[in-house]
Amino acid sequence: MRKTTTIKTAIESHRAIQNGELTAVSLAEETFKTIDSSDQSIKGFLSLMKEQALETAQAVDDKVKNGETLPTLAGVPIAIKDNMNVLGTKTTCGSNYLKNFESPYDATVITKLKQNKLVMVGKTNMDEFAMGSSTENSAFFPTKNPWDLTRAPGGSSGGSAAVVGAGQLPLSLGSDTGGSIRQPASFCGVCGLKPTYGRVSRYGLVAFASSLDQIGPFTRTAEDAAHLMNVISGHDPMDATSLQDHVGFASTKQKSSSPPKVEDFTSNLNNDINGLKIGVPKELLGDAIDSGVKEKIQDMLSWFKKQGATWEEMSIDSFNYAIPAYYILAPAEASSNLARYDGVRYGHREGNETSLRDMYKNARGNGFGAEVKRRIVLGTYVLSSGYYDAYYIKAQKVRTVIKREFEESFARYDIILTPTSPTLPFKLGENVDDPLAMYLSDIATASANLAGCPALSIPCGFSNGLPVGAQFIGPDFSESKLLNIAHIYQQSTGFHKETPVR
Repeated sequence: MRKTTTIKTAIESHRAIQNGELTAVSLAEETFKTIDSSDQSIKGFLSLMKEQALETAQAVDDKVKNGETLPTLAGVPIAIKDNMNVLGTKTTCGSNYLKNFESPYDATVITKLKQNKLVMVGKTNMDEFAMGSSTENSAFFPTKNPWDLTRAPGGSSGGSAAVVGAGQLPLSLGSDTGGSIRQPASFCGVCGLKPTYGRVSRYGLVAFASSLDQIGPFTRTAEDAAHLMNVISGHDPMDATSLQDHVGFASTKQKSSSPPKVEDFTSNLNNDINGLKIGVPKELLGDAIDSGVKEKIQDMLSWFKKQGATWEEMSIDSFNYAIPAYYILAPAEASSNLARYDGVRYGHREGNETSLRDMYKNARGNGFGAEVKRRIVLGTYVLSSGYYDAYYIKAQKVRTVIKREFEESFARYDIILTPTSPTLPFKLGENVDDPLAMYLSDIATASANLAGCPALSIPCGFSNGLPVGAQFIGPDFSESKLLNIAHIYQQSTGFHKETPVR
């Protein structure tokens, strides 16, 4: 069952705090009460930061009393995926290997949240080291879908999606390597944005696949996502892959000798979408897509037509190769990134080893879960002598083809629209012993990571009482356009206002 929510959006809560209609402390206390009453069933949080949260909330209220203007989203509660470092708190990455690791510094996105006085309430559950599509690979417990507790919330950012979907709080952060923001956003009926690669700093994000990872927001509305992007975006000298503020183009159709700076993501939210050109890949509306999902995508396309937008079926051949390429490149990078977990400097250590080989074997064998070990072995294999050229180099060439095909498509269309997930939320345990079935959850999402372009999932309806997500993919640096389209859609539909009844 579902109901229309009366929960304030993040920006509504912020404005109420600024105007003295609501205190940040009371909002934080109410958030913790909601978490206490519902998280035993959802299990979205790994840890809470109540003392720190109330201190931040009090500081916000003090600013209001002093007549100060608050920074963007100050006083609003937010949850953090547990692969982002927050000084003095545990960062476990959902793994036994790091169950006692305490962060010695803040990730750049955390620094930005602190500067803007957002109230961080806790760290959310995730698939171990962000490797999974259901949050069942967490070493601690699975998170449950708030719409149906027998089903998965998606992954790897399932905890961050579930706590927003359950109405526990309005904002959270996740990370997306092959769909890990968008797929759980679809499963949990919320908005999830993967920004352009390099738009948001990865400094302080525990790496899975460095050329694919990107931090992004979960929200109920596109407007909230735009405001949160204003907080977390921007160049960071601590991240070598972070884009300079002046780098990038709003569209690949028109390149200027003086590219625009990173825009205010809220400035274009109400732009007219009449004349919008939409491409719909036939590869993602075939037999592999659940009939209920296809029906809701068709409903959305009908809505676009009424707004004066046009759409046509098109083809991106490389969609067929995105999953094979992704599951070569991502494990290869994971194999390299996870080499640092050796039981010497930090992490799991048995303490009774008699040789160096035994130390490595015990540290990794007992510290890592099955999926992490599977991907490390696969990545090591494709990088090994004799297989590097046959697999890794070919996958990189496929990645280049995918990027080129997207660029060619964006010369004809403003956005590409697809289902976010090929299926409705699946049952807990349904795919856990079938890695290939689990990997196919990323069939619609992985290509955007390989190409580096932004992609947004928003709720577009319900099938059998479960949420369905639609994905908008745009050219590099088109987050503002994607959020504008989503905002206009949400002004005339109510799917984003629905919450599960418990």
